[in-house]
Amino acid sequence: MQIGVVGLGRMGANISRRLMRAGHSTVVWDANPASVQGLGSDGAIPASGLADMVAKLTGAPKTIWIMLPHGKITEDTIAQLAGMMGPGDIIIDGGNTYYKDDVRRGRELAAKGLRYLDVGTSGGVWGLERGYCLMIGGDKAALDHLDPIFKALAPGLGSIERTGGREHLDSRAEQGYIHAGPVGAGHFVKMIHNGIEYGMMQAMAEGFDILKGRASAKLPEGERYDLNTADIAEVWRRGSVVTSWLLDLTAAALARDEQLSSFSGVVEDSGEGRWTIEAAIEEAVPAEVLAASLFTRFRSRQDHTFAEKVLSAMRLGFGGHVEAPKKE
Repeated sequence: MQIGVVGLGRMGANISRRLMRAGHSTVVWDANPASVQGLGSDGAIPASGLADMVAKLTGAPKTIWIMLPHGKITEDTIAQLAGMMGPGDIIIDGGNTYYKDDVRRGRELAAKGLRYLDVGTSGGVWGLERGYCLMIGGDKAALDHLDPIFKALAPGLGSIERTGGREHLDSRAEQGYIHAGPVGAGHFVKMIHNGIEYGMMQAMAEGFDILKGRASAKLPEGERYDLNTADIAEVWRRGSVVTSWLLDLTAAALARDEQLSSFSGVVEDSGEGRWTIEAAIEEAVPAEVLAASLFTRFRSRQDHTFAEKVLSAMRLGFGGHVEAPKKE
């Protein structure tokens, strides 16, 4: 199949490459000409702008995947494309957009005869090799039409043990992608995913902070332990119940530098954590751990602990997120 990809950053470029590896054709554009040229060298069809991209997409329906930061840049891009594409064409937002914005966009685009899919995309900088976990909201017919695209991007069964009792359920979930529901549902599910991620990361970071702090001179001498956190992270990867990709990333960071001296501990939040707490408030659902993990990120910009350095190391590992400079 052929698809346009707008936004060739950390994830957009690798989405294009993974699709091309699977035999699909991509037409690409980014505000940075060097990024377009780089993908062109890899086999993509370069476009000089949005209008040129639409013109170079052949067949129907034309499909364009937008991989840009949420907010004005994505809003403006969708508005421009809506004036260039025709009835039945499909616009995909694969960024971290607020699900209520999806609901509005879907309604506005439907009035113009366009179809809209919101695709929560998880995989970070490792997606090219590992694949992307995809949570898709919107028109099921559009999703079914693009199934070869989503299947190529998803991780597939891999080596993960299959879950018993799923014979009557959608097999696509086992492949790493789902139809979450109507417009907005994809980004809502991804938003909650990221909220949970905050809590998991915070628990792991605090645990390693406690381990490191056991050598404190404030403790009785016989109760002090100079623990090797790199070895602890590694042994926990081997058969423990906290085994996870986040632990893998933590173990790798500690093996390189047990003090994590290259990290300041300034931890940003990308928005989904805040939106998750807002959703919990709307639903009157208690979310103490998720709320606390979000507030800890706020505090990290004023005062830093070893736990925040662990958080920074994990964020760099899975998403390539570089620390923002500390605000004085």
